[in-house]
Amino acid sequence: MSEELEFGISLRLLHDAKDEARGAEALGYDYLLTGEHIAFHGPTANNMVSLAAAAGATERIKLLSGIVLVPLYAPALLAKQIAVLDVVSDGRFHFGIGVGGEYAPEFEAVGVPVNERGARTNEALEVIDKLLTEEDVHFEGRFTTLNGVTIQPHPIQKPRMPFWVAGRRDAAMKRAARYAEGWMPYMYTPSMLAESMEKIAGFTAEAGRPAGTVRGGLFIFTCVHTDRATALELANEQLSKQYNQDFSELVEKYTLSGTPEDCIARAQEYIDAGARSIFFAQGCPSDYVAENTRLIAEAVIPALR
Repeated sequence: MSEELEFGISLRLLHDAKDEARGAEALGYDYLLTGEHIAFHGPTANNMVSLAAAAGATERIKLLSGIVLVPLYAPALLAKQIAVLDVVSDGRFHFGIGVGGEYAPEFEAVGVPVNERGARTNEALEVIDKLLTEEDVHFEGRFTTLNGVTIQPHPIQKPRMPFWVAGRRDAAMKRAARYAEGWMPYMYTPSMLAESMEKIAGFTAEAGRPAGTVRGGLFIFTCVHTDRATALELANEQLSKQYNQDFSELVEKYTLSGTPEDCIARAQEYIDAGARSIFFAQGCPSDYVAENTRLIAEAVIPALR
């Protein structure tokens, strides 16, 4: 991946998936992403289904799972799904990875202990990498056994699509350094991002991978409005509901919310800290998403490129 700045937008991709995807592409975003849960505090997408719908409605924009809850899947099944998604999108899929855990009932629903999510994800990434790049794969691990498995078709992108690891803590940084091409932290300040990039550089060297292998990214909830107080109010309203907790003390610290000028200045701090790909998530109620998406594209991004 080049060092040029890239920008993405996260949308729900549910009932209006095709229209949302076409709209994001028309506004010039580099990436379109969505998240997923089996069950959560409200309606959520499934990455593979929603991004497949987006793939059929677009031609240029890259499609990023933001994020796949890897431990909820059998690794071979997930490898098959992302390989086919890369094929049907003509090589536009990027694999965003997370461990989840903030909503335990969905882990229980698929028979996966929450306290195994990190170990399962690490093993799954090793398995998935092999299945995407090799044939006749044999593997004997703690959670997965493969005896001569070949996934066809392989991804269009070679040797495979880029992996992006999301998270906040050292375990996620080590995962990014070992397995991924991109680091996508969330609920981060600029100083936290800078510190994480320094740590990842060390972890990458320890993993025996070349310096600069892991691109700095950022997933950040965003609400842009011509009035700063309104933007902060909308962000607090949405995120408090979405995460079932009070966000009033967190909005200014962890989100990109305010006037276009406020957001440009704060985004530049993240860029200075090492972000080369910024993924804007919707930090606003659903009836403001379209306007928020437009303002980010037209009033914020052009000042950062």
